[in-house]
Amino acid sequence: MASKTAQQNVTFIYEGVDRKGAKVKGETTGKAPSTVRAELRKQGINAKKVVKKRELNIGGKKKIKSVDITIFTRQMATMMRAGVPLVQAFEIVADGLENPSMKEVVLKLKADVEAGGNFASALKNHPDQFDDLYCSLIDAGEQSGALETMLDRVAIYKEKSEALKQKIKKAMKYPATVIVAAVIVTAILLIKVVPVFEGLFAGFGAELPAFTQFVIGLSKGLQNNFLLILVIIFLSAVGFTQLKKRSQAFSDMLDRLILRLPIVGDLAFKSTIARYARTLATTFAAGVPLIEALETCAGATGNVIYRNAVYQVRDDVATGQQLQFAMRSTGVFPAMALQMTAIGEESGSLDAMLEKVAIYYEEEVDNAVDGLTSMMEPLIMSVLGVLIGGLIIAMYLPIFQLGNVVG
Repeated sequence: MASKTAQQNVTFIYEGVDRKGAKVKGETTGKAPSTVRAELRKQGINAKKVVKKRELNIGGKKKIKSVDITIFTRQMATMMRAGVPLVQAFEIVADGLENPSMKEVVLKLKADVEAGGNFASALKNHPDQFDDLYCSLIDAGEQSGALETMLDRVAIYKEKSEALKQKIKKAMKYPATVIVAAVIVTAILLIKVVPVFEGLFAGFGAELPAFTQFVIGLSKGLQNNFLLILVIIFLSAVGFTQLKKRSQAFSDMLDRLILRLPIVGDLAFKSTIARYARTLATTFAAGVPLIEALETCAGATGNVIYRNAVYQVRDDVATGQQLQFAMRSTGVFPAMALQMTAIGEESGSLDAMLEKVAIYYEEEVDNAVDGLTSMMEPLIMSVLGVLIGGLIIAMYLPIFQLGNVVG
């Protein structure tokens, strides 16, 4: 346990006095209490007490989301552009963050940089929040002396990526919400309303229509097995999630299936091309060698077919082939992306052309989401009408028949 503590920075709480004799206390990060005391002495603080901070209520910690990273990046870019020193920028940004977990990460970054590390190496201590692409871009910015420009470029990349992700969620969220609501309403009708009509029909003394008998049977089955059905749904959802997370083969199968689906497949295709073009444009413009940039882009595509295709492109480019021909040989990239890549290579403005490809397909995704939403609305209303209307007709059909008999 001691060796692990020695290798990783942990959070310590300290109390002491400054050069003026005033009492001070706070939090900082370090590898051990001795290194923390030494670092505080450099800052003019004589630490009387240094103890490791206990992680209370771990389960209650707010998760750091990609939007938190995007906000942090944009704020850091703004601070650097305003001429604020890096360490001070960390302090200002941390004070303005609402997510305590993200604030803690930023303060750790500040402590690492204060201890003599650079920005990129500090980021690499938090791989769950900052991926290889992020760290590579910041490293390239520091090496070239253009950290301010690079932070702005990374912020734009994160903002565009987040916007694309939100568009995809928007396309999926509306129909999913309505379908869940329809299932809940239908279940309530079957469990609470249908049994009332069943008691009413029991006094008719006549055979019920087949459709009504089917609905009543469905109601009884749902009442008798309600808890079992809930357990099955819950276990199925958990099992699907875990299988997708743990089985690469299953995850790859889903990726291939999604691209084949009508409407949704086109949306997934366009978003994948947009991510590929945006990532490659950003990394190449940052001065990252093309082969390394392609290596990074492979994981950013988010789909196994395009991940494998980009790896193939990387291998072909490594042998001396032009990017446009390597992309064309995979057979999965659209003509527009190939033509713009060719123009970019010939004119020496590959990053600018890839940027245009990204903007085009991001707009295509936006239009596809709007079209999908417009198309789904009448379809969902039709499904709701069939479900709810069918149940109502099934319940009133015997009453109508009884009225005809009496008439």
